[in-house]
Amino acid sequence: MFLSPDLVIKGYKNGIFPMAESSKDPYIFWVSPETRGIIMISDFRITKSLKKFIKKKNYKIKINKNFEKIILECARETEKRKDTWINQQIIDCYTNLYKKGIAISVECYDNFDLIGGLYGVSVGKVFFGESMFSKKVNASKVSLVYLAAFLKEGGYNFIDTQFQTDHLKQFGALEIKKVKYLNILRKNINCKAQFPIFLKKDVLDYFT
Repeated sequence: MFLSPDLVIKGYKNGIFPMAESSKDPYIFWVSPETRGIIMISDFRITKSLKKFIKKKNYKIKINKNFEKIILECARETEKRKDTWINQQIIDCYTNLYKKGIAISVECYDNFDLIGGLYGVSVGKVFFGESMFSKKVNASKVSLVYLAAFLKEGGYNFIDTQFQTDHLKQFGALEIKKVKYLNILRKNINCKAQFPIFLKKDVLDYFT
């Protein structure tokens, strides 16, 4: 099966998402976990240490300035990550979703260097988070905090993280059963939200 933007959106609306066995595998398969990770925007949390780091404003955040670079970095093999589930078919499809204004990248820069970020897809009042990467301390964490602020500003209700991890727990990620997830999804997937280009206030003001 080959991916298309319409097929991916249809999958999200039905509670499934695509993955590849490895970055070198040309095929994809659909995943429907029995338990799902989500972060409710209203319950998004930031640790005190991360708040202090963000206040220093060492990093700059941009939206959709270099989507293709973000997804390629997420797919890249590293010392700690010997392989990924993002193959060329996924890269091509999500790049097309970005060109259609549906996929979004949150990018973290240190001066002019891209040091971290994430990407995902906006449908209804849900942001389907796909992957993130970090080359410097807290880069992906700062990206996630800004994402949550943008989503709160735009009227979104939750982030689908696919799975719960220790990394995401600190931000308020929950693990819920598939039936409960599908019920929450149905209530939000056909609603309207608008991803804003700019925030109206300082990012930390959204979570105090």
